[in-house]
Amino acid sequence: MNYDNIEVQKAVPDASSMIETFRAIGYNLETAVADIIDNSISADAKNIYIERIWHGGTSIITIRDDGHGMNGEELINAMRPGAQNPLAERAETDLGRFGLGLKTASFSQCRKLTVLSKRNGYAPIFWTWDLDYVAQTNEWNLIKWIPDEYKHALDNQTSGTIVIWTDLDRVLPLSTSEANDKAKRKFSNSLERVRQHIAMTFHRFMEDKIVNIYWCGNIIEPWNPFFSSPDENFTDTPAPQEGISGGGTIKGFVLPHKSRVSEYAYKAGEGMNGYPAQQGFYVYRGKRLLLAGDWLGIFRKEEHYKLVRIQIDLPNTLDTNWQIDIKKSKATPPANCRDQIEQYAKKIRSVGEDVFRHRGKILKYRAGQDFQPLWLDKTKNGKWSFVVNREHLLIKSIKEMAKKEPDHAIDTLLKFIEESIPTKAIYVKETHEETKDSDKQEIQKEPFSDMDMNLIRQMLRQMFDNQINNGKTPEQSKSLLKTIEPFNNYEELIEEL
Repeated sequence: MNYDNIEVQKAVPDASSMIETFRAIGYNLETAVADIIDNSISADAKNIYIERIWHGGTSIITIRDDGHGMNGEELINAMRPGAQNPLAERAETDLGRFGLGLKTASFSQCRKLTVLSKRNGYAPIFWTWDLDYVAQTNEWNLIKWIPDEYKHALDNQTSGTIVIWTDLDRVLPLSTSEANDKAKRKFSNSLERVRQHIAMTFHRFMEDKIVNIYWCGNIIEPWNPFFSSPDENFTDTPAPQEGISGGGTIKGFVLPHKSRVSEYAYKAGEGMNGYPAQQGFYVYRGKRLLLAGDWLGIFRKEEHYKLVRIQIDLPNTLDTNWQIDIKKSKATPPANCRDQIEQYAKKIRSVGEDVFRHRGKILKYRAGQDFQPLWLDKTKNGKWSFVVNREHLLIKSIKEMAKKEPDHAIDTLLKFIEESIPTKAIYVKETHEETKDSDKQEIQKEPFSDMDMNLIRQMLRQMFDNQINNGKTPEQSKSLLKTIEPFNNYEELIEEL
């Protein structure tokens, strides 16, 4: 299109309105702090220090690093919204994309964003975005201001940057009293979730000794979704790593049943939100975790898949294809690989379901020996049920016991049946969302629907006669039988007595 002869008119965004729009992008405190850490890692920082200082409504959060820092011109460019073209080619290790992270992440939490930076060979430089000043002037102007206590924050460093958040109106009300213990606890709890989020999001950087991240002076230990304990191999890999069509790789893991690991390791493996919430895909761009525990709209989260976690690794060249958002917290698989990812995940989910339903199945696979379940999964005429395995060695042993101690044998049998009812397997059957053919979906068999009626009549006659022998009238005996499960469902047979 030739634009030479077309009239043009500037449409400069309203500064005050645009900045308030930036605040509504959807960050929470965890994702906001993580976005600042991205900048520090991109600046080759070896150490990152996060501090939170409680002063009630004037509390402060800071993120300081020892990266290469910025000179005056570089800092102003970094403070400029949209400083980077998302379509521009980037270094493989670059964790940014839009050139908005520093600003949008900060504005989402505070009204004053101050950045003090120092490049080797340059004097420290600082600038501040003050949203109240922007609202007052409606101009895109930085102000030369920094909290007094941070003017010399980088004096002892050769280079580095410190990001300072003040007026934390999205974290706590600015009117909050410093003596408000309830608000202080809420503030601390919010920041504790930030620590856990960092431990997960940047665990590869910390494990590979690329960077150390400190929380209020204490180093953060990485949390690996797949190997939670450094002392235990915490996961099974039921399928090999596979290349994804269009780029990237996928690798599935199933965490073991809690009986196979220590209580400490199992507890560590539950992460921030517990096993059911942590199931799903873990999407990484480079070493950075973008999305944790999400089925990407392909499946629903369900209890019987809570041990399944699938790692997807993507290069940053696929940001557009996967629709990585500004917050780096959402991803959507492109159409050309969605089916492949779904089919791969189904295989992993199937193994995870077996581990959840009955850990004995996994022991069978590993030991290569015959496994004797006490309960058998039975399907007849498209309807499922669970029946006691009459060939089980336990049942045979109890039959022998009954020849000498019938009362003890019956009591023993009942106790084993009570303790081994396959409740998890029944739950899976009841709630399973996937069937190969919805028209042939299995449903649970109704109790006694295919049982020999003569056996029921025999038991009713035995119980009826016992009551008569104990002095009850026929009507009293029948009334009693109608209150006894499962015979309460067979009143017509009782009336025949």
